[in-house]
Amino acid sequence: MTVEAVLLGSAQDGGFPQAGCACAACRAAWAGTLAAEAPTALALIDHEAGASWLIDATPAFPTQLNYLKRAAPDAPLRGIFLTHAHIGHYTGLIHLGREVMNSDRLPVYATERTCGFLTANAPWSQLVAFGNIALHAVKPGTPVDLTPALHVTPIMVPHRAEFSDTAAYVVEGPARAFFYCPDIDGWAQWDEDIATVVASVDVALLDGTFYSAAELPGRNLAEIPHPLVTESCALLAGQAARVVFVHMNHSNPLLDPASAERRSVEDAGFSVGATGMRWVL
Repeated sequence: MTVEAVLLGSAQDGGFPQAGCACAACRAAWAGTLAAEAPTALALIDHEAGASWLIDATPAFPTQLNYLKRAAPDAPLRGIFLTHAHIGHYTGLIHLGREVMNSDRLPVYATERTCGFLTANAPWSQLVAFGNIALHAVKPGTPVDLTPALHVTPIMVPHRAEFSDTAAYVVEGPARAFFYCPDIDGWAQWDEDIATVVASVDVALLDGTFYSAAELPGRNLAEIPHPLVTESCALLAGQAARVVFVHMNHSNPLLDPASAERRSVEDAGFSVGATGMRWVL
């Protein structure tokens, strides 16, 4: 277990239960009869090197960092990779500021456009100006060699680009490869074939935001596009054992282990992400 990945949350940006929501699922989660889930984030740990990294800094950063410290007390945080600048993926950086951790030039890896967004906009620009974080622009297709046994490669994916572009990441350990893609507009919009990508890795954490188009009455899902879980299952039926769905919206029935939708997905061989899942790499 020298190198491993640990899932620190599996919900969409707002977490589960979600603020201001009175749906039956969120009520059950507030009451404790359904398991709560923080927004999706992944920890990468090299125990031999004594270091760990996060992919995405969510609004639940304090809880997730504490979980990481308990899971790997021998491997303090050495950096953070960001996928993009939507609130569930970068706003946890605020805890690195002088009001809280006052970190000292903690490396933050992101695309050039995301680095530009952080540099140009407060309060994130203060983290840069005060030296709490040190931005490192990643290049698509170019690995970041974190240790001799752990390598992270960004791959660009299409996703709503209000403030930044979006990267997915391929993580390579000594024995296994991992694909992390919590957000994408759709598989057909990507210039890569998702089945080929999944076949090239051992584990793929994929965007499972919505199970079906009927989940949010009154909302136009074209404004918040994601591949439906049903679509992903059809495309990847032959590779189900590699796939773990993450980034579930609070409306997604996969968050309920007793739901018919959850049983259907698991019976087909797919997995649903949950905090604490670990994979040796």
